[in-house]
Amino acid sequence: MWRNLSPHHTIPARGMPYIADIHPKDLFVTTPALPPAENLLGHEKSPYLRQHAQNPVHWRPWGRVALAEAHALNKPILLSIGYAACHWCHVMAHESFEDGDTAALMNSLFVNIKIDREERPDIDHVYMTALHALGEQGGWPLTMFLTPDGTPFWGGTYFPPEPSYGRPSFRQLITAIARAYNDGDGSVAKNGAALMRALADSNASKPGAAINPQALTRVTQSFLRLEDHTHGGLRGAPKFPNPPIFRLLWQQGVRTTDTAGTAMVHRLLSAMAHGGIHDHLGGGFARYSTDAEWLAPHFEKMLYDNGQILELLAFAQANMPNPLYHEAACGIVAWLTRDMMNAGAFAAAEDADSEGEEGRFYVWTEKQIDAALGDASPAFKTAYDVTLGGNWEGHTILRRVTPRSTNEFETTLAKQRETLRKRRATRIRPARDDKVLADWNGLAITALCRAAFVFARPDWLTIAADVFANVQHLLSPPAAGLDGRTAHAWCDGVITAAGLLDDQASMARAAIALFEATGTATYLAHAITCANAALAHFADPDGSFFTSADDALDAPPVRPRTAADNATPNGNGLIADVFAKLYHLTGDADWRSHAQAVFAAFGANPDQLTAMPSLLAAADLLANATSIVIAGDCASPQGQALLNAAMVLPDPTRLVLRAGAGTTLPAGHPAAGKTPPPGADAAAFICQAGTCSLPVTDAGGLCLGRPTLSPTLSPTLPGT
Repeated sequence: MWRNLSPHHTIPARGMPYIADIHPKDLFVTTPALPPAENLLGHEKSPYLRQHAQNPVHWRPWGRVALAEAHALNKPILLSIGYAACHWCHVMAHESFEDGDTAALMNSLFVNIKIDREERPDIDHVYMTALHALGEQGGWPLTMFLTPDGTPFWGGTYFPPEPSYGRPSFRQLITAIARAYNDGDGSVAKNGAALMRALADSNASKPGAAINPQALTRVTQSFLRLEDHTHGGLRGAPKFPNPPIFRLLWQQGVRTTDTAGTAMVHRLLSAMAHGGIHDHLGGGFARYSTDAEWLAPHFEKMLYDNGQILELLAFAQANMPNPLYHEAACGIVAWLTRDMMNAGAFAAAEDADSEGEEGRFYVWTEKQIDAALGDASPAFKTAYDVTLGGNWEGHTILRRVTPRSTNEFETTLAKQRETLRKRRATRIRPARDDKVLADWNGLAITALCRAAFVFARPDWLTIAADVFANVQHLLSPPAAGLDGRTAHAWCDGVITAAGLLDDQASMARAAIALFEATGTATYLAHAITCANAALAHFADPDGSFFTSADDALDAPPVRPRTAADNATPNGNGLIADVFAKLYHLTGDADWRSHAQAVFAAFGANPDQLTAMPSLLAAADLLANATSIVIAGDCASPQGQALLNAAMVLPDPTRLVLRAGAGTTLPAGHPAAGKTPPPGADAAAFICQAGTCSLPVTDAGGLCLGRPTLSPTLSPTLPGT
């Protein structure tokens, strides 16, 4: 059963594990009475934890009290990590955690701790990394076994209630784990020590050379070779949108004019927008597709995916307008504003299951379509793959299988989709995870700012500004004494998790997007506050950043640090992006130095950069960003035309600054002091690498793609 790690896997001197300021062992002598022998999750706010509040398992939330209990009882810890929208988490809960006999065994052998991975991604990262070190594939539910001080010694993901496919049952497994722990034969200590060495090594920075253009090209080419040329996206199944990867491909394609990357993104978005992963009725995209052709998702819908996909749709629409992108973008925003608002911000996710069945809310039979649409149903069924036998387990997942037709026909289909949406709304909805997460909201706000201009929807910018204000109200209230930091999670009226690096970086990035979109200086000031909070509480002297703060008291036994992206961009990549933007917006060289330090902190192994597309994109941004400064009367028709033209550029490395009446650029900015030519109300100055073009007064000169300085600094751009 055991997979022992190599005894030669040693901890490097600079990568010692982080232990919280007060280690749980220090608390055991002062811990009063042990918690009651009952499930304690009913006191928690997390929707996921509350899903398990009625289990007969004596669940505890993560914290010092639970660790102290394990030490006092000399019991190992069974740690179960999942999230509210996780289908297989529900399956394991129904099969094992709701079973009285299994729960009794768990209660007798372990101290059982349940964690919401979305509420505590720092803890999830540590134990998922430990699972990978065991040679196991990751996923949720994550099931890890720990010593009372939190040291992992074995783990897995989903375990069945009965032996199957050569795997033991969950009850057989936990019995064997407890026996191994109590036998004291050294296997637990050996595995735990090896895993702690692996965690320390994984969480150490790897300082090296700065990221160079050759590394960007090499990583981009490696992603291009992985494309599924038949179905779009990356090859294989299950199929994920992978927004950080495709954002890098887009950025490289636009900046270098090598169309391979942008073409790959167009194919991805088209395939997804046509596919079953797209909710054609209610808007939004599911987390991933179980097959290679984007037909059958696990139906959970996550805020972080949809925010990033909205941004990609805006880039693609700005580059090559397509009614399909417009429809998909409007659907995402409709879903966000109609179904996902909570306290003025966006909730985290919607579940895959309803009435105990995966996808029940979303799928259809031909008979149901006929009943809803009547005589008009044949054309709709042809367009959306509705057949008698269905395309998934006897039902139909709607997907568009015919080419777009006339405007009249598409208008008819849109009305039919709305009819079906209203009919579907009478069904029992999947549960919603109401948590407000700062980092995920930041991704959505950033996307809304760009999409508002590209899709000519100023109301979306209003939504972005309102959500930003509400996230700040919920997660950075002055009374909380957060010294400029943004907390991570809010639910049911209270902050439930302290701020992480990703929260500071994502909200700073959102503030910068709002500053560019509105010109309001307080947004830039807020971004600087977030960046300084990250430097004060998350930075390592080597230039990298830890995920958790320096004053975290309930952190895991190893302080997490990574630059690798997952479904969301990593905190180190995000904060480097913020530093790079602040440098280009302010001209302050300190921000450039901070960004360069982050890149160097992870540069020792170029082969690992493939896992860090967000960090690579930030490095490219620092080196090659285009700042477009609109000087003069930005409110005049000419100024507005120039602003709109700049804001709709499909280039992720473009930054927009206003230098109108009463607004002066910092002295270090290359466009400081520039004014429109005589006879012009406003003019754009295009600045790269510390040099600015002559004034551009015609908005058409900014609409040709990525604006670049001409060799002669002519007042118009090449190709005009």
